[in-house]
Amino acid sequence: MKSIGFLSFGHWANHPSYETRTAGDTLLQSIDLAVAAEQIGLDGAYFRVHHFARQLASPFPLLAAIGAKTNKIEIGTGVIDMRYENPMYMAEDAGAADLISNGRLQLGISRGSPEQVIEGWRYFGYEPAEGETDADMGRQKALSFLDKLSGVGFAQPNPQPMFPNPPGLLRLEPHSPGLRNRIWWGAASNATAVWAAENGMHLQSSTLKFDENGKPFHIQQAEQIRLYKEAWKTAGHQHEPRVSVSRSIFALVNDMDRAYFGQQGKASDSFGYIEANQRAVFGRSYAAEPDKLIKELATDEAIQEADTLLLTIPNTLGVDYNIHLLSSILEHVAPALGWK
Repeated sequence: MKSIGFLSFGHWANHPSYETRTAGDTLLQSIDLAVAAEQIGLDGAYFRVHHFARQLASPFPLLAAIGAKTNKIEIGTGVIDMRYENPMYMAEDAGAADLISNGRLQLGISRGSPEQVIEGWRYFGYEPAEGETDADMGRQKALSFLDKLSGVGFAQPNPQPMFPNPPGLLRLEPHSPGLRNRIWWGAASNATAVWAAENGMHLQSSTLKFDENGKPFHIQQAEQIRLYKEAWKTAGHQHEPRVSVSRSIFALVNDMDRAYFGQQGKASDSFGYIEANQRAVFGRSYAAEPDKLIKELATDEAIQEADTLLLTIPNTLGVDYNIHLLSSILEHVAPALGWK
């Protein structure tokens, strides 16, 4: 395990037990959390993107702010739903945020999952072309985004521009060299993991995936990762592939931890439906004393196959407590996983 980061869903609500009662609370605490996570030695700060929900959306202002206040920690998303995006405007925003962070963005994108509203991307002005599904639209936008990040000119310059142009076709600006090789695809199936590898994207695999053979979650996820690695090798890309998996892991080291999470550890996976006709397998949560936790995680095949572990955090409990949770993992558990 080379890298460990956190993944925040960025929830807020006017609830008496929440430290994040407004959107402003969540945004400002997300910045503080990333700064504190860097100070304790965590490798990455990642944020989920949801629309029409009291959760983090529009990620680039947040990523840019974190980039300006940190120096080393990777900053990313897990994931941006491409059905809602304008690839060109997104390439400009991503380029700016990456330059502010001095090349530390690790952007996770995806074709998207069920959202809070029906076909929410239509409210953003997008709809699939004739014969396309919304998933097709998301993947086509992803490819367009990757193309624009390459920095190759494509737009015909005005012969009488307001300001002088460089020679040739024009590209989007600001361009951040190297960002194209730091894009991740959130894959729920084996087929889309292979597609990600073919298109030179790193792989993000979450706490659920489509159930493709009835096996336990971590075994199906490990199989997905191996297929991805094989496809990457076949494609012959020049940069090294990376793979992240997300897990809910809580080391119980004091009475508060036991009160919050003592009953959270699940002994088995669960199965359900995230789409009308698509059965999914959901991975278990881990919550135990560190010694027991290490033994349980050692049997998780997908963690062994991945190089990056993203710890899902309860952001509503505030910065200080989440840093305690992350510190407990780094101190008591991570070294046994091969981290640093």
